[in-house]
Amino acid sequence: MNVYVTGLLWVAGAMVVGALIAYLVRRYGLDEGRPDNNDAAGQAFTIVGGLHAVVVAFVLISLFDAEGTVRDGSYQETQALVSASWAAESLPEPAHSEVPRLAHEYAETVVAKEWPRLQDGRDPGPEGWTLLTRMRSALDATELPDDDWLVNQKTDAASDLTDVYEQRQARLNAVRDNNVGTVLWFVLAIGSVIFVLLPNLFGGTKLATHVIIVSTLAATTTLLLYAIYQMQNPFAGGAKVGPDAFSQAVARLS
Repeated sequence: MNVYVTGLLWVAGAMVVGALIAYLVRRYGLDEGRPDNNDAAGQAFTIVGGLHAVVVAFVLISLFDAEGTVRDGSYQETQALVSASWAAESLPEPAHSEVPRLAHEYAETVVAKEWPRLQDGRDPGPEGWTLLTRMRSALDATELPDDDWLVNQKTDAASDLTDVYEQRQARLNAVRDNNVGTVLWFVLAIGSVIFVLLPNLFGGTKLATHVIIVSTLAATTTLLLYAIYQMQNPFAGGAKVGPDAFSQAVARLS
């Protein structure tokens, strides 16, 4: 189902539940003394709402930053990969032919195998690491004549491969580091429920106005939780990062 349709269903369901609870509380609850509790209830609502907003904002900002880091890191990884391949082409064998071939195979492996696994939150497998190790071995096994330019090319290729290693590790860590976790989901869920239910302690408003207020809070809170749910894996969900950088690298290395 489309992510936007799913989100609308979540929000609509929360609005219905919130409106129903607000109606039942006002319709069958005791009104005696409720307006007099507005000051105390308002203070509690302010504290709970403020704390909940801080937690939600912190999680959303962290996930948003992680998504941008993964996207930028994927381009940095492929730029280093292509640079290493081009530098190795000027070297003698085995680096001359092995490094470009393995770099092309690495980019294809990331697109065809690793990225789908990362989208599912699974381990990407050992293929990528194996290919990088073989590239490093081919580079180390290359003997150079007494030529400063070739030495610099080999040094640049080795430095680029190191960058690929680092960016790859950061990309793989994104699935683990961005996992919201059971405890944090518990805090977000319970905090949201308390935040939405607290307005039912207020008095003085008309029934229709009260229902609108509670249902709006329920819809807004659910929308934020849905955004967190969609963004917790930067490789999947509505805000997913695709393997575009590696697809472009495949074309460049062909």
